[in-house]
Parts: sequence; C-alpha cells; structure tokens
Amino acid sequence: MLISCGNSEEIIQEQPESYDPITADARNLIWSDEFDTDGSPSSKNWTYDIGNGNNGWGNGERQFYTRANASLTHGVLKVTAKKETYQGFKYTSARLKTQNKFSFTYGSIEVRAKLPSGGGTWPAIWMLGDNITSAGWPSCGEIDIMEHTGNNQGVTSSAIHNASGYGDTPYVHHLERVSDVSTNFHVYGLEWTQDKIDFIIDGVVHYTYNPINKTNANWPFNKPQFIILNVAMGGALGGTISGDFTESAMEIDYVRVYQ
Repeated sequence: MLISCGNSEEIIQEQPESYDPITADARNLIWSDEFDTDGSPSSKNWTYDIGNGNNGWGNGERQFYTRANASLTHGVLKVTAKKETYQGFKYTSARLKTQNKFSFTYGSIEVRAKLPSGGGTWPAIWMLGDNITSAGWPSCGEIDIMEHTGNNQGVTSSAIHNASGYGDTPYVHHLERVSDVSTNFHVYGLEWTQDKIDFIIDGVVHYTYNPINKTNANWPFNKPQFIILNVAMGGALGGTISGDFTESAMEIDYVRVYQ
C-alpha cells in the first residue's frame, strides 16, 4: 500500500507454481476475527491509524482516517469511505491494523471481502513487518495481499515491497478476472513459507514471489508481520476521485490465520 520513489536491485518474478494447498484438517487456526458482534471492532484485535499522515501516508491520499468509519453490522466489518468535510479534509475513511496486537511469521491468511466501488476508492488488505519502527520502510518488508482501484474496476493486484524493489515495485501481479469484486465476496489470501509467498484468490494461486538467492534486501520475510485493512481515497494509486462519489465500503466477513 505504501508508495515511494523506488529502485530495483534484482527482479525475480515467477508465474504461479503448481499448488498443493494445506487442507483445512491439517491447518491450525491460530488467530481470527469473525466480526460476529455488532458495534465497534474488538480492541483486543485491532488498533487504528488516525489522521492523514505525512503527505497522505506518503501516497498523497485525500482521506482523514477515523475510528468512526469502521463498524460491525450483521456479522460484517464495514470500512467505509465517505465524502464529508472533517478536520479540513473532504473525505473520511478507516485504517485498522493488528500492530502490537497480533503478528505472525509463516502460515496462511484468508480474508473474505467485498470491495468498494467508485472512482478514487483504493481498498487494501496487506501486511507490514513488526520492525517498521526500527528498520523503517521498505526494509521491514510489505506484503500486499490485495489492492483494487475504483478507476480500474474488477482488476485486483498483489505485490511485494522491500529494499530490492519498492514504490513502483517490479514484484506485482494484476488479475483481471475478478469482475464482481464489488457485488460478491471473494477470499483473498496467501500462503507464506520460508521459501516463497503464494498469493491466492478463491483458492487459486495467481502469483508467486520466490527470490532464488535470498538476501536481507529481497527477503525480509523471515520476521513477524501484522495485518492492515483500509480504504484510501485518491492518491498515487487511487487516482482521480469521481465527482459523484458519496460513500462506499469494503465489507469483510472474516480474517483467519493458520499455521
């Protein structure tokens, strides 16, 4: 989700490999949020980024993040972006994270979600290294499980950012067959081992990141990462916000982590 001026020491981008998923019976569920209780997200699981950050969180985003834009209704988490004047900004939204609440190294994550629509919307399901406060970005490593923009409706992407490639990263794959992302739920996920990261939609691997010669620059992914859910507006990837945009939400049925 973070965007910055970048470079690339080495590009190693593989097409999906044959995939032998871990069966449900073999996996251990180590953390989840089913969002079953109406109201606010659990403070045991989630904290928030508040405000607009430094230059729109480094991306030129237009929204002001609040807690109020995240709510639980009928077993679904809604992260809602709205056109409204607040704290000097014209849009509000929410960014939830498990930082200092939960993180993990290796395993699989599944997020069942329906995405917002409208030009300028930029929902993301992603992760950052716990050591971001000491190592900084992009050295901490970033795993973008799913990103989507309303200005390119139906095209989702998955990406990796690290010291060997970031910002306009070479480690990215766009999937153009998820045409109903804003009308139906899909399961976005990944399987992360000490050797590779498989990006998965509805049980099908669509991209594999697997550097042949792993270094600190291209493989910071041997350390814990925490989960982030947000909807940005505009910015470097979100682009032009439609003049008729009023409100749209990313709806999340569950987040589950297995090892």
